[in-house]
Amino acid sequence: MTGLGVVAPTGVGAEEYWTRTLQGVSGIGPISRFDASPYPVRLAGEVRDLDVTDRLSGRILSQTDRLTQIALVAADLALADAGLDTRRLDPYDIGVVTANSVGGFEFGQHELSNLWANGPEYVSAYQSFAWFYAVNTGQISIRHGIRGPNGVIVAEQAGGLDAVGQARRHVGHGTRAVVSGGVEAPLCPWSLAAHLPSGRLSREEDPASAYRPFTRGAPGHVLGEGGAILLVEDANSAWERGVPHVYGEVAGHCSTFDPPPSAGRGPRLEAAMRGAIADAGLDPADVDVVFADAAGVPELDLAEARAVTAIFGPRGVPVTAPKTMVGRLNAGGGALDLAAALLCVRDGLIPPTVNVDGPAGEYDIDLVTRARPASVGTALVCARGYGGFNSAMVVREFR
Repeated sequence: MTGLGVVAPTGVGAEEYWTRTLQGVSGIGPISRFDASPYPVRLAGEVRDLDVTDRLSGRILSQTDRLTQIALVAADLALADAGLDTRRLDPYDIGVVTANSVGGFEFGQHELSNLWANGPEYVSAYQSFAWFYAVNTGQISIRHGIRGPNGVIVAEQAGGLDAVGQARRHVGHGTRAVVSGGVEAPLCPWSLAAHLPSGRLSREEDPASAYRPFTRGAPGHVLGEGGAILLVEDANSAWERGVPHVYGEVAGHCSTFDPPPSAGRGPRLEAAMRGAIADAGLDPADVDVVFADAAGVPELDLAEARAVTAIFGPRGVPVTAPKTMVGRLNAGGGALDLAAALLCVRDGLIPPTVNVDGPAGEYDIDLVTRARPASVGTALVCARGYGGFNSAMVVREFR
């Protein structure tokens, strides 16, 4: 993992995001991208420090949703961070795999409004692809002249990890580098209306109490926008080109899917966690920190806590959920947690879970609520997607 491109409610760029995360600065606040007063949800994690007009051409802006604009900026940041000029490599030696679950909702809503109000001749031709889940992969590949393996993963929150897992497989099969990760921009009325039926969105109006996973009576989670794009490279190829730094390596990955409730079997998150650890050739004792999915829904938090304690024992490993500062970013969430895990390994600092004094007694986990110095060589990142997706990924210091 040689490049990190972060666009998050708490900062644009990996270092700005990481500094504010360690300080416990929250990016959750009142929704400002549209009038949320008619809706029962009033808070979100918005990216407020990004002016895309300084980074992207007017032609690109007219063709794309905010989703893709964030993804293009994040990809630019990741490649610059890795010191990789894609023009210097065979375009078929580089790939792109991204994750997305909402698509370009805001662009689509605008064009549907034009259709209803004015007629079909007022609908942009770019609607045909600006809304699509695969648009980020396509636009990144076009922007950087990338023609190698391309793909998109749709698995909600788990998708960001699964995309990087797919990138790892491509590199293992001979591709030199893959731009990967996940980004989301779900903050528009149409998207919010689509999320409300899940019953998992917090209706609290105080940012300090809106998203408090692993607490008794947790009110749900807050939506957020942004995510992370990362560069996954073949190690030998990276050294040959003189890579400026290596954040760590993807050591293991595993995905599972929950059975339907009628099947009478439990969730499969624990199996994904155990599978990722086994894929890395490690034992649970080798894991130094767990980045939790942290649904913010009591029964889901309890299921995750039980999976952690089943593997590591009661309070057997530090657990953190820095997403409490940005909200759940759908497909961007797993990728952003992955970036945080790599920075945690680099600096030996576990980021905090904010607005939580400690876990309720029934969870029995060692929840990190203030930045904690620690010797971190290996991190386990967990993610669950709405509908039954589970993913877990082990990253560790490169050896």
